[in-house]
Amino acid sequence: MQEKLRQDLQDELTAILDYWQTHTIDEKHGGFLGKLDNDNMPDPFAVKGAVLNARILWSFSAAYNVTKNPSYLEVATRAFDYITEYFIDKEFGGVMWTVGYAGDIVDTKKQIYAQAFVIYAFSEYYKASKNEKAKEKAIGLYSLIQLYSYDCVYGGYLEAFSREWKELEDLRLSEKDANEKKSMNTHLHVLEAYTNLYSIWADPSLKIHIQDLLRVFYDKIIDPNTHHLRLFFDEKWNPAGDLVSYGHDIEASWLLLEAAEVIGDTELIEKSKAVAIQMTDAAKEGVDTDGGLWYEYEPGEKQLIAEKHWWPQAEAVVGFVNAWQLSKNPRYLEDAANSWQYIEKNLLDKAKGEWYWGIRDNKVMDEDKVGLWKCPYHNSRACLEVMKRL
Repeated sequence: MQEKLRQDLQDELTAILDYWQTHTIDEKHGGFLGKLDNDNMPDPFAVKGAVLNARILWSFSAAYNVTKNPSYLEVATRAFDYITEYFIDKEFGGVMWTVGYAGDIVDTKKQIYAQAFVIYAFSEYYKASKNEKAKEKAIGLYSLIQLYSYDCVYGGYLEAFSREWKELEDLRLSEKDANEKKSMNTHLHVLEAYTNLYSIWADPSLKIHIQDLLRVFYDKIIDPNTHHLRLFFDEKWNPAGDLVSYGHDIEASWLLLEAAEVIGDTELIEKSKAVAIQMTDAAKEGVDTDGGLWYEYEPGEKQLIAEKHWWPQAEAVVGFVNAWQLSKNPRYLEDAANSWQYIEKNLLDKAKGEWYWGIRDNKVMDEDKVGLWKCPYHNSRACLEVMKRL
């Protein structure tokens, strides 16, 4: 089972990156196309997102670091150059949310989530290219997050700012999110970014911030009774709503442990190992009989958001493999294999490439194949993690 899973995901990594190399490069305006539909038809005038571009950069850098395929480094360099030229705000610092199809500024909002993804990607690109500029810029973005977003009073990080780093009314990452000062999602990806930055720049203060972030998860974000993540909070960490995100539960289960391991904190490693199993089991509540992971659940209304999006399935494969490695319980390895079988059967577009957005009512959802949120990161990372772990 292990060998088949590893080989399948190694093959899938090649298929995913081939798709992005073939279909998404914007030959006319530079960088990458902002949007493709399910039939791979591009919208040539779609805005280009910071998160999409950062995730392309991370995916191709990380794949190059494992495979040493020179074409992956070329794509990564294209992404790095485009982000540096068009998304980095040369006046106020930081990363803007979107630019137009030709690189003109569109949305100047400084979403901390986007700053984090660029740190994550620049750090990975530095490993691939040894380009000092990538490392310097990653450290510069980290300094801006600490300067503007870090909450010295209550701990953690505030969500978003204006172009000039001033307070905003609308802090939401997307329309479906609650308009609150703090979110689990931003904290998870700041942690992920800081962890990757620490792997190239072992700064003592950065280590302290990673330790603080892990404690925020243990003390504020993870519900001690259910082991699900709480998703939104006010400034003082009072939770807002009780929505459960199964995909984030399983993603966080392994990312928290990875952070503790990278900084080498023995106490936090042991804590994270125990938490990883608890959170994996909590996420398993959302696994359907076909092996697919449901999207979200509203406990108050007992309402399941009955969709199976691509990214929770990818994270489930990694989370279950991680739980198997920690516990040696073969059931978790079976869960990982079942998640992959669900993906293979329902989400892989075998004719046109890449993964569909998701499944609703047993039908493929009519959403982007490439877009602001549909990127090569969750699925390519799942492939890379399984290759590494198995």
